[in-house]
Amino acid sequence: MHKFRILHPNAVTRLRLQPAMHGLVGVLFLFNAIGAYRIPQPNWGIVGLFFFAGISSLALPFQLRKAQKFAEVNTMARLIQALLLLSSCLYFLSHQIPFSAMLLFFAGLAIAYIGYAEYKILQPSYAELDTTGVSLPTIFGKKRYPWNDLNNVILRNELFTVDFKNNKLMQLEVLDEIGTVETADINAFCLQRLGKSEQ
Repeated sequence: MHKFRILHPNAVTRLRLQPAMHGLVGVLFLFNAIGAYRIPQPNWGIVGLFFFAGISSLALPFQLRKAQKFAEVNTMARLIQALLLLSSCLYFLSHQIPFSAMLLFFAGLAIAYIGYAEYKILQPSYAELDTTGVSLPTIFGKKRYPWNDLNNVILRNELFTVDFKNNKLMQLEVLDEIGTVETADINAFCLQRLGKSEQ
């Protein structure tokens, strides 16, 4: 069996969308501030909290680039955003604004899911090759691809390429430093399992 660390298959897409998601949450908090302000006899503490949360969420993507513990800061931010959204749902519900309350409830659940998915993606991920197939990480665990579903599997130039028989191609960045001998062993093992001879 061979096992090596890779960049999670969903990491690039999720991390590309991350600033936009923080921005959308920031805008939602600013709308909450406007909504709380328009309530008769507004609670200025709540208005200020929503305004601060909105500005912080909009500024967060720019600050995350400088953070040394990127994953931890992002996860904590998502947790705070989800809790604030769910709490604001109760606030608007108590002021008889059910549409806004339900919108914020579902937004809070969505942000909680996004936070969990980003947390999983930023954890160490591994590709595993054994006699039954290739195992790759997913958000909720890992998925095994049997050898008979694959055309080719090769490790070259810090890229792990999996070519499926259904014309799907997956290229994953390898994060471990793998020596020439071990790379050759892995490729030979893959060729053997695929029933091909080395060229």
